[in-house]
Amino acid sequence: MFKGVLIDWGGVLTTGLREAIDVWIAAERIDPDRYRDVMRELIMHAYEGAADGENTIHALERGEISALDFEQDLARRLLTLDGVPPVAEGLLTRMFAGFQPVQPMYDMLAAARAAGLKTCLLSNSWANDYPRDAWEDLFDHVVISGEIGMRKPEPRIFRHTLDLVGLSGPECVFVDDIEANIAAARALGITGVHHRDAETTITELEGLLGVSLR
Repeated sequence: MFKGVLIDWGGVLTTGLREAIDVWIAAERIDPDRYRDVMRELIMHAYEGAADGENTIHALERGEISALDFEQDLARRLLTLDGVPPVAEGLLTRMFAGFQPVQPMYDMLAAARAAGLKTCLLSNSWANDYPRDAWEDLFDHVVISGEIGMRKPEPRIFRHTLDLVGLSGPECVFVDDIEANIAAARALGITGVHHRDAETTITELEGLLGVSLR
C-alpha cells in the first residue's frame, strides 16, 4: 500500500528541541520563564492559528525574513538573568547547537529506501544549517520550507512534496513531532505518525510498511 516516507528533521532525526534549548539557556544564562512565555506565544500562534494572522515564525520558515531579522526580534523579547537581552547575531545557531543525530532513525531511513520506498525530508527551517553530507544516500528528495517559500502545516507544501516524489497522499506516511503538521497531512490522505521517540516510531512504521527497519 505505502510507497513513500516523508519525514521531519528537528526533533525527529535529531534529539529533542527542549534538550538543545535547555543547554543553550544554561550556557547563556537566559531567563527560562521569559523564554518559555515568549516562545509559547509565538509557536502557538504559528501552529494553532490566531485571528490576527501572521507572525515572525511564519515569515522565517518561509524564508521571507533573514535569520538576523528574526534573531533581532527574538533577542528584544528575551532577557538574560543579568537583565539584558542576549546577543542577537548568531542566536539561532547557538540555540540549535545542541541538536544531535538519532542514529536509529537514520538507519530506519536507509532500510526503508533499500526496501524500495521513496524517502523525502520535509522540514520547516529556522534559517539553520543542515548536516547534508549523507543525504544523497538517504533521501530521494529534500523539501526545506525556507528554500521554497512554503511551510508546514500549509497544505500546499504537502502537495508540492507529493508532486516531487510522484505519489498520492494515501501512498505516503509522514513522520513529524508536531500534531498540527500531522493533522494537515492527514487532511490530504497521508498517514501520519506522531513522533515521540525512535523506538515507538520505528515500530509503528514497521507495522504500517510491512518491512524491517532496524
